Amino acid sequence: MTASFPGGEAILDRFLSPEKRVEVAVPIVAYHRFCQTRQEAGQWRVLRAVGPSQAGRTGVDGRSVINFSSNNYMGLATHPALIRRSQEWTDRWGVGATASRLVCGNLALFAPIEAKLSQGKGTEAALIFNSGFQANATVLAALLDRAVLGEEPLVFADRFNHASLHHGCRVAGVRQFRYRHNDLNHLEMLLKKYARRPGPRFIVSETVFSMDGDCCDVAGLIALKERYGAFLYLDEAHATGVLGVDGFGLAAAYPGQVDLVMGTFSKGLGGFGAYVACSQAVKAYLVNQCGGFVYSTALPPGVLGAMDAALDLLPVLGESRERLQRNSAWVRQVWQAAGLATGLSSTQIIPLLLGGEAETLEMSGRLKAAGILAVAIRPPTVPVGTSRIRFSLTALHGEADLRYLVETVLRLGGCAADCSVHERSDVAPN
Repeated sequence: MTASFPGGEAILDRFLSPEKRVEVAVPIVAYHRFCQTRQEAGQWRVLRAVGPSQAGRTGVDGRSVINFSSNNYMGLATHPALIRRSQEWTDRWGVGATASRLVCGNLALFAPIEAKLSQGKGTEAALIFNSGFQANATVLAALLDRAVLGEEPLVFADRFNHASLHHGCRVAGVRQFRYRHNDLNHLEMLLKKYARRPGPRFIVSETVFSMDGDCCDVAGLIALKERYGAFLYLDEAHATGVLGVDGFGLAAAYPGQVDLVMGTFSKGLGGFGAYVACSQAVKAYLVNQCGGFVYSTALPPGVLGAMDAALDLLPVLGESRERLQRNSAWVRQVWQAAGLATGLSSTQIIPLLLGGEAETLEMSGRLKAAGILAVAIRPPTVPVGTSRIRFSLTALHGEADLRYLVETVLRLGGCAADCSVHERSDVAPN
């Protein structure tokens, strides 16, 4: 067996020696085969070091590149107000919460932040979690606990939901009835099909889909959840800070009508952490039953300070949010006019659909050589045959950055030499 991934041969030499063979050979060989298969399929992943980011740029391999892969949609990760409050709260409270919130880590800082969240989301309560993946994986596991519900829950989930949502359902040990992406007619067909089956109903969807950049029909999902008596769970990770009333996400337009809304502070809000916004009853249940909350050390004061400052800024960022969406629409319009496939994107997330892993990796490399960081997204993150470059536009990208992005992609994508941005559209970013 030959190992071609970095360190592979050393791993086999170490663990497949005669004295180790019986003890550890089986799992190590299995892990090696997995890695080898991933590499041969063009799905190999490696960590890369990046430098500090400023003004939409970051350092990679010793050079500055324009970063179109970041989820720092509103540019708040380096905003002076977030940095200042993070430093102030660290100076006063220290660098750690020292325990879980149910022990002695429930710093007095949490309650005001959760109050701001619930007010902005239009819910009775909110609860802060340590990360988006942790929240989805453990909140869903708690909500879907059949021992608590008394019956097997029926979960109806969008096929393109984030991996953390699917993971939460797997942890709960429940089967998902997956409906076609954003197809509410198919969802209703499934709800009708299983109408006679006992058990509580749950509908689970993202509001802005992280790999496709399109939005769900929140009003339509609310109508179906009311019609069929379902619990509606919406993931607003890529909408929070960017879309909706004062940037509080798409569900904020329907206060009290969504049973639970999850979101993050690590994307449009620039920092770290996550939250759920829900009723007081659901919050109380999660505090007592959600393992990800009960057993995790609370977030440190510096992180909470950045959260607090970001929430204070949201209402005054309306112009930046509108400009970001105008710029995103302009980029899509130019590329679509040139025959490039951007899927159903309607937000700041714009996929360039290329299909195969090899051509997607090649395009990412050519973009990097041109000074643009745009990461290749491949299976299993997306379905086979839909590999893409996922571009994330942010409020930090100016007109020159956007024009360079558009023209570079047109050139590398095979657009004729005389095709220019101005000929493609009379709409300019601003």
